[in-house]
Amino acid sequence: MNEEETFASVRYIVDDVPAAIDFYTTQLGFVLRSNPAPPFADVTRGPLRLLLSGPQTSGARATPEDASEAGRNRIHLIVDNLDAEIERLEAAKVPFRSEPTSGPGGRQILIADPAGNLIELFQPAG
Repeated sequence: MNEEETFASVRYIVDDVPAAIDFYTTQLGFVLRSNPAPPFADVTRGPLRLLLSGPQTSGARATPEDASEAGRNRIHLIVDNLDAEIERLEAAKVPFRSEPTSGPGGRQILIADPAGNLIELFQPAG
């Protein structure tokens, strides 16, 4: 198994790759893995490799026009203390897309990256 196979990769199409790098590394604890060309970077958090593709990349150009808006899909990140994360992200002026929601499995809230892609912060119950 090569290093690429140790990650689960998700591609997010973003308008501004440097802004996306800053958001994911500063606000959500991702680590910059590579930024080989201005329109592309990848960041990692644990086994998740997030591919940040700008409009000039082949990944973005392959997206059908009717699917070009950020959708209902989202990455799911587990946090230890949702209230502390909410407070920290509010102070950093990160846009929230929902109110905190509770269910049998735990609590969650949705935030958005600079391009409008959704991120779910989830604190498991118990």
